[in-house]
Amino acid sequence: MILHSNILGQGQPFVFLHGFLGMSDNWKTLGTKFSEVGYEVHLLDQRNHGRSFHSDAFNYEVMVEDLKHYCDEHQLKDIILLGHSMGGKTAMLFAVEYPELVSKLIVADISPRFYPIHHDAILNGLSALDFKTIKSRGEADDILKRYVSDFGTRQFLLKNLYWKTKDELALRLNLEVLKDTVSEVGEALPIHSKFDKDTLFLRGDRSEYIALSDEALITSHFPKAQIVTISNAGHWLHAENPTDFYDEVSKFLG
Repeated sequence: MILHSNILGQGQPFVFLHGFLGMSDNWKTLGTKFSEVGYEVHLLDQRNHGRSFHSDAFNYEVMVEDLKHYCDEHQLKDIILLGHSMGGKTAMLFAVEYPELVSKLIVADISPRFYPIHHDAILNGLSALDFKTIKSRGEADDILKRYVSDFGTRQFLLKNLYWKTKDELALRLNLEVLKDTVSEVGEALPIHSKFDKDTLFLRGDRSEYIALSDEALITSHFPKAQIVTISNAGHWLHAENPTDFYDEVSKFLG
């Protein structure tokens, strides 16, 4: 099974991996910008997300192999690899396991460390959506509001809605499996992992995902890492401050 993707532009391959409960569309605006300056942009849906296949297996090892199969299928090498949050963890492990395929690595707002489960409210909210009774996005938002107060987070989650038939909404996510395997999302990068090529870590100044205490761990795994803070941004830094995000990535890519 090959991951679903949206491919834009021509040039050096530039692969984007979304975060947990996200999809390739989250990167469409920035991906389009990079495709206009000489990159072949691949916006991927990871397994159990977006339009990609559903599977009971869900962990970073299988997601790395999904990406390897994708690169083989599309004959990609010398890729620039960018991952956000969960996608950043996939990207880190892929770079460690297949360094010959990766020219540069970009990790958005996640560290190699272990993270405890913290998606309970969101998963409970998505589970509460009963599409036998919900007939519009507005109605879905009203239910989700009881669990997730932040408007931006709800808009991000509601991107997963689609019309399964002309009368029935559904979620693209494989929600049951993601709920059962959510502990996998916080797993740390294996302790002796190392990637020796140019690496950029970007963090939002309002986000707590990359702490000052993470910097030594980052450079132990990624000796050539630069760590850059994006101002006026939280965890969804690419959506909250896309201008600075684009500028920092462009500077890093030279």
